[in-house]
Amino acid sequence: MAESVAFGFGYTAVLIWAGTALVASFTGGEAYPYWPAIPELRTDTTGALAFAVAIVALVLSKYLQLERRNGPPAEPAAPAASRNLVQAAAESAAFLGTGVVIYLSLNAVTHPFTLRLQLTHLLPWPSEGTVRVIALAVCLAAVAVTRYLRASAGPPGQSAVVTESSDAAA
Repeated sequence: MAESVAFGFGYTAVLIWAGTALVASFTGGEAYPYWPAIPELRTDTTGALAFAVAIVALVLSKYLQLERRNGPPAEPAAPAASRNLVQAAAESAAFLGTGVVIYLSLNAVTHPFTLRLQLTHLLPWPSEGTVRVIALAVCLAAVAVTRYLRASAGPPGQSAVVTESSDAAA
Protein backbone atom coordinates (compact mmCIF):
# COMPACT_ATOMS: atom_id res chain seq x y z
CA MET A 1 0.00 0.00 0.00
CA ALA A 2 2.80 2.46 0.86
CA GLU A 3 4.40 1.70 -2.52
CA SER A 4 1.17 2.65 -4.28
CA VAL A 5 0.67 5.87 -2.34
CA ALA A 6 4.30 6.87 -2.98
CA PHE A 7 3.84 6.25 -6.70
CA GLY A 8 0.63 8.31 -6.68
CA PHE A 9 2.46 11.21 -5.04
CA GLY A 10 5.36 10.88 -7.49
CA TYR A 11 3.08 10.80 -10.53
CA THR A 12 1.13 13.82 -9.33
CA ALA A 13 4.33 15.71 -8.49
CA VAL A 14 5.60 15.12 -12.04
CA LEU A 15 2.34 16.59 -13.40
CA ILE A 16 2.74 19.65 -11.17
CA TRP A 17 6.37 20.09 -12.19
CA ALA A 18 5.53 19.72 -15.90
CA GLY A 19 2.84 22.40 -15.63
CA THR A 20 5.19 24.80 -13.89
CA ALA A 21 7.91 24.08 -16.45
CA LEU A 22 5.49 25.02 -19.24
CA VAL A 23 4.65 28.28 -17.49
CA ALA A 24 8.35 29.07 -17.03
CA SER A 25 9.16 28.19 -20.64
CA PHE A 26 6.40 30.05 -22.41
CA THR A 27 5.32 32.92 -20.17
CA GLY A 28 6.67 35.31 -17.61
CA GLY A 29 4.23 34.00 -15.01
CA GLU A 30 6.63 32.14 -12.71
CA ALA A 31 6.00 34.65 -9.92
CA TYR A 32 2.22 34.20 -10.09
CA PRO A 33 0.58 31.90 -7.56
CA TYR A 34 0.29 28.29 -8.72
CA TRP A 35 -3.15 28.15 -7.16
CA PRO A 36 -4.98 31.37 -6.30
CA ALA A 37 -6.21 29.86 -3.01
CA ILE A 38 -2.58 29.96 -1.76
CA PRO A 39 -1.33 33.29 -3.15
CA GLU A 40 2.00 33.10 -1.27
CA LEU A 41 3.07 29.93 -3.15
CA ARG A 42 4.64 31.04 -6.42
CA THR A 43 4.51 28.84 -9.52
CA ASP A 44 8.31 28.49 -9.70
CA THR A 45 8.53 27.51 -6.04
CA THR A 46 5.74 24.98 -6.52
CA GLY A 47 7.66 23.44 -9.43
CA ALA A 48 10.87 23.11 -7.44
CA LEU A 49 9.04 21.54 -4.50
CA ALA A 50 7.14 19.19 -6.81
CA PHE A 51 10.37 18.04 -8.48
CA ALA A 52 11.90 17.23 -5.09
CA VAL A 53 8.76 15.33 -4.05
CA ALA A 54 8.81 13.42 -7.34
CA ILE A 55 12.40 12.30 -6.78
CA VAL A 56 11.77 11.06 -3.25
CA ALA A 57 8.37 9.51 -3.97
CA LEU A 58 9.34 7.69 -7.17
CA VAL A 59 12.57 6.32 -5.67
CA LEU A 60 10.66 5.16 -2.58
CA SER A 61 7.94 3.58 -4.71
CA LYS A 62 10.44 1.70 -6.88
CA TYR A 63 12.41 0.54 -3.84
CA LEU A 64 9.25 -0.78 -2.16
CA GLN A 65 8.22 -2.48 -5.42
CA LEU A 66 11.57 -4.26 -5.67
CA GLU A 67 11.34 -5.30 -2.01
CA ARG A 68 7.81 -6.63 -2.56
CA ARG A 69 8.94 -8.71 -5.53
CA ASN A 70 11.48 -10.45 -3.30
CA GLY A 71 8.84 -11.27 -0.66
CA PRO A 72 5.97 -13.79 -0.50
CA PRO A 73 3.09 -13.39 -2.99
CA ALA A 74 0.38 -10.96 -1.96
CA GLU A 75 -3.15 -12.08 -1.22
CA PRO A 76 -5.97 -10.49 -3.22
CA ALA A 77 -7.70 -7.66 -1.36
CA ALA A 78 -11.20 -8.12 -2.83
CA PRO A 79 -13.22 -10.42 -5.11
CA ALA A 80 -12.16 -10.23 -8.76
CA ALA A 81 -15.29 -8.48 -10.11
CA SER A 82 -15.18 -5.62 -7.62
CA ARG A 83 -11.39 -5.32 -7.98
CA ASN A 84 -11.77 -5.07 -11.75
CA LEU A 85 -14.44 -2.39 -11.45
CA VAL A 86 -12.35 -0.34 -9.02
CA GLN A 87 -9.24 -0.75 -11.18
CA ALA A 88 -11.13 0.25 -14.33
CA ALA A 89 -12.49 3.35 -12.59
CA ALA A 90 -9.07 4.25 -11.18
CA GLU A 91 -7.30 3.86 -14.53
CA SER A 92 -9.94 5.97 -16.26
CA ALA A 93 -9.73 8.65 -13.55
CA ALA A 94 -5.93 8.76 -13.85
CA PHE A 95 -6.12 9.14 -17.64
CA LEU A 96 -8.84 11.79 -17.59
CA GLY A 97 -7.35 13.64 -14.62
CA THR A 98 -4.02 13.81 -16.46
CA GLY A 99 -5.81 15.29 -19.47
CA VAL A 100 -7.47 17.94 -17.31
CA VAL A 101 -4.16 18.86 -15.67
CA ILE A 102 -2.42 19.14 -19.04
CA TYR A 103 -5.23 21.21 -20.53
CA LEU A 104 -5.47 23.62 -17.61
CA SER A 105 -1.67 23.89 -17.39
CA LEU A 106 -1.50 24.80 -21.08
CA ASN A 107 -4.34 27.23 -20.46
CA ALA A 108 -2.27 28.79 -17.67
CA VAL A 109 0.60 29.20 -20.12
CA THR A 110 -1.44 30.91 -22.81
CA HIS A 111 -3.62 33.06 -20.57
CA PRO A 112 -2.86 32.76 -16.83
CA PHE A 113 -5.56 35.25 -15.81
CA THR A 114 -8.20 32.54 -16.45
CA LEU A 115 -6.99 30.47 -13.47
CA ARG A 116 -8.94 32.82 -11.20
CA LEU A 117 -12.09 32.68 -13.34
CA GLN A 118 -14.91 30.23 -12.73
CA LEU A 119 -14.61 27.08 -14.82
CA THR A 120 -18.05 27.43 -16.34
CA HIS A 121 -20.65 30.14 -16.56
CA LEU A 122 -23.20 27.63 -15.22
CA LEU A 123 -21.70 27.55 -11.71
CA PRO A 124 -20.04 30.27 -9.60
CA TRP A 125 -17.44 27.77 -8.33
CA PRO A 126 -14.84 26.26 -8.91
CA SER A 127 -12.20 28.29 -10.67
CA GLU A 128 -9.91 26.78 -13.31
CA GLY A 129 -7.05 26.84 -10.79
CA THR A 130 -9.11 24.93 -8.24
CA VAL A 131 -10.15 22.34 -10.82
CA ARG A 132 -6.48 21.83 -11.73
CA VAL A 133 -5.68 21.10 -8.07
CA ILE A 134 -8.73 18.80 -7.77
CA ALA A 135 -7.58 16.93 -10.91
CA LEU A 136 -4.13 16.51 -9.35
CA ALA A 137 -5.73 15.02 -6.22
CA VAL A 138 -7.79 12.67 -8.40
CA CYS A 139 -4.60 11.59 -10.19
CA LEU A 140 -2.82 10.96 -6.91
CA ALA A 141 -5.62 8.74 -5.59
CA ALA A 142 -6.29 6.98 -8.90
CA VAL A 143 -2.66 6.17 -9.63
CA ALA A 144 -2.13 4.91 -6.07
CA VAL A 145 -5.22 2.66 -6.26
CA THR A 146 -4.23 1.33 -9.70
CA ARG A 147 -0.70 0.57 -8.55
CA TYR A 148 -1.95 -1.15 -5.39
CA LEU A 149 -4.45 -3.32 -7.25
CA ARG A 150 -1.88 -4.35 -9.84
CA ALA A 151 0.67 -5.15 -7.15
CA SER A 152 -1.73 -7.26 -5.10
CA ALA A 153 -3.03 -9.19 -8.15
CA GLY A 154 0.15 -11.22 -8.55
CA PRO A 155 2.24 -11.74 -11.69
CA PRO A 156 0.70 -10.77 -15.05
CA GLY A 157 -1.13 -13.60 -16.79
CA GLN A 158 -1.80 -15.53 -13.61
CA SER A 159 -4.93 -15.55 -11.55
CA ALA A 160 -4.54 -14.04 -8.10
CA VAL A 161 -6.35 -17.02 -6.59
CA VAL A 162 -5.59 -20.63 -7.59
CA THR A 163 -8.28 -23.17 -6.75
CA GLU A 164 -7.95 -26.93 -6.27
CA SER A 165 -10.11 -27.66 -9.33
CA SER A 166 -7.67 -25.80 -11.59
CA ASP A 167 -4.77 -27.81 -10.10
CA ALA A 168 -6.62 -31.10 -10.75
CA ALA A 169 -7.28 -30.19 -14.40
CA ALA A 170 -3.58 -29.68 -15.09
